[in-house]
Amino acid sequence: MTVFHCCRIFLCRSLRTVGLVLFYYGFSIGITFYNKWMMKGFHYPLFMTLVHMTMIFSLSTLTRHAMLCWTGKPRIILSWTDYLRKVAPTAFATALDIGLSNWSFLFITISLYTMTKSTAVIFILFFTLLFKLEEPNPFLVLVVLLIACGLFMFTFQSTQFNLEGFLMVLLASFIGGIRWTLTQVLMQKADLGLQNPIDTMYHLQPLMFFGLFPLFLFNEGVSLSTSEKLFGESRLLPFLHSLLMLSVGGMLAFGLCFSEFLLVSRTSSLTLAIAGIFKEICTLCLAAWLMGDTMSVLNWLGFVVCLCGISLHVGLKMYYSKSK
Repeated sequence: MTVFHCCRIFLCRSLRTVGLVLFYYGFSIGITFYNKWMMKGFHYPLFMTLVHMTMIFSLSTLTRHAMLCWTGKPRIILSWTDYLRKVAPTAFATALDIGLSNWSFLFITISLYTMTKSTAVIFILFFTLLFKLEEPNPFLVLVVLLIACGLFMFTFQSTQFNLEGFLMVLLASFIGGIRWTLTQVLMQKADLGLQNPIDTMYHLQPLMFFGLFPLFLFNEGVSLSTSEKLFGESRLLPFLHSLLMLSVGGMLAFGLCFSEFLLVSRTSSLTLAIAGIFKEICTLCLAAWLMGDTMSVLNWLGFVVCLCGISLHVGLKMYYSKSK
């Protein structure tokens, strides 16, 4: 194999990864601002999440049918045993991660959400080590300390800090660590046949829906049934407007899920977390500009320290990959 051929392969892989990351950025940043904007007037985040899951399942079903008509090859359908044993843990973790994340927007700013959510890399790192998807090394302690210290500096004496919302996002980040580690295992197991993101989304959504539905009934069921924002609305136009806004979010959620699963299936769950570095900077800048989020110098320093921890992890991952 010539040097030119090796460079060509490396360039193609790099361009593919960059394309996947940018594709993910568009939907991820878009739905973050959509959720915050939606929560200002529609205080039912769990119901919104259930609607998004329903739309993702419907669009996945239509896409699978279109792929069947186009290729003539039947799509994978898991047995009930594999479905409940291997897919259910990922589905329930995903439902709680998304549900808690959306719920937190009732209490916290986009800036605090973005910064706290970035700690997911610590939990992903922990679970990838636990499941032996990554090899341990002593520098990982420094990575965790930098990210933890950065988060403390970011939230210290913050004027827009809310403990309830902060704990929700932190719990979502912890569950997100389980979610993306299990997702990587699920999609990279050849015997399951879920390498295609559409097939993964199709199998996950029903269990995600039923996993989150009891929490929705307990927290929002009675209130939503009498709310003028949706079912309690007697006029047709406001009702249709609410459905349209929820549908826009469903389209964004479908695009985000597809881009996330595509990135994980072609790379890894850690790559997804690492790719969030620049996305988080963009989100924080846009939040300060569009939403009026305020951040002190100490908060920005905390964000920089956290980015240093994540960047160190990127460097270590690249170094050990080259060593192999």
